[in-house]
Amino acid sequence: MKKVLFIDRDGTLVIEPPVDFQLDSLEKLEFYPGVFQWLSKIVNELDYELVMVTNQDGLGTNSFPEDTFWPAQNKIIQAFKNEGIVFQEVCIDRSFESENLPTRKPATGMLSKYIYGAYDLEKSYVIGDRVSDIKLAQNLGSKGILIGNKQNADAELTTTDWKEIYQYLSSSPRTSALNRKTNETNIDVALNLDGTGKCEISTGIGFFDHMLEQIGKHGCVDMKIAVEGDLFIDEHHTVEDVAICVGEALREALGDKAGVRRFASGLYPLDEALVEVALDLSGRAFVAWNVELPECLPLGNPAFDPSLAEHAVSSLASAAAITLHVNLRAGRNVHHIIEATFKGLARCLRDAVRIESAGVPSTKGVLS
Repeated sequence: MKKVLFIDRDGTLVIEPPVDFQLDSLEKLEFYPGVFQWLSKIVNELDYELVMVTNQDGLGTNSFPEDTFWPAQNKIIQAFKNEGIVFQEVCIDRSFESENLPTRKPATGMLSKYIYGAYDLEKSYVIGDRVSDIKLAQNLGSKGILIGNKQNADAELTTTDWKEIYQYLSSSPRTSALNRKTNETNIDVALNLDGTGKCEISTGIGFFDHMLEQIGKHGCVDMKIAVEGDLFIDEHHTVEDVAICVGEALREALGDKAGVRRFASGLYPLDEALVEVALDLSGRAFVAWNVELPECLPLGNPAFDPSLAEHAVSSLASAAAITLHVNLRAGRNVHHIIEATFKGLARCLRDAVRIESAGVPSTKGVLS
């Protein structure tokens, strides 16, 4: 689904005239400092539609004739267009505040198409210089960015600098958290794809914890995993369910995958072991596992059956809707082979989720 930046005009894109708060001549037109540079970067690097949403009190009445409004408005639109910044829609409410119309911010009457259409309002923002803009964000189920000096507890960011808005939007972490409870396991997973590799993992199976830590450390993914499993039966249920949860959390954190690199592959050694991993964040679950492990006793205590490595990787990839190929090129030590596999998966994930452009990397327009 599409994300939107609902952007106020006066006091946000242009300086609001300080005397009468009415931009009714070209002489009064002054653009907000830095808006062209940083809004242009937002347009070019991030995946948002732009919608201008503005209250223009009494537009079309004697107090604000239309012929005094449109020259400045048209100049604003053209100036932004000249810099590659295009507003998909311009929503103008002409009423006075006293009329209390449903089309006037912070009401949402002008924005029905975004409420009922294919738009991800939870990941959209309203940017404006008034509390009514933050209230509009709340009414839409979106987040608000306030331009001003006075902090607002309901705003995600309060600033007077468009550079800070760009930095905030471009660094918003891709996170997820979920719980999966069955008669066999109770699992909590939280992760941040844009983390530093910090891990707090406790599955009750030491070797499996070690493998999951490879995903966190080498994938630069912050992960918290807490598990209550029926290890008194065996480790199978815990390994499978944790892998499913991690895969589902990855899929949720990736969202619509806008801007991601998508593909990654490589060869990953660990001493005598060499494993080839290739993946595609395709939205289609497919796993080709060409790894024949030598005979080996269970690893660690509690024991981890090496044959579960394939099941763990396949369950994770399937739940994440990833196309994944794993090929063993060389190796004798089972521990080394499995660890090289998890490290390779981690490095490929790190490369594939990297943001390097705007838009979904698919000719279909979706990856699901």
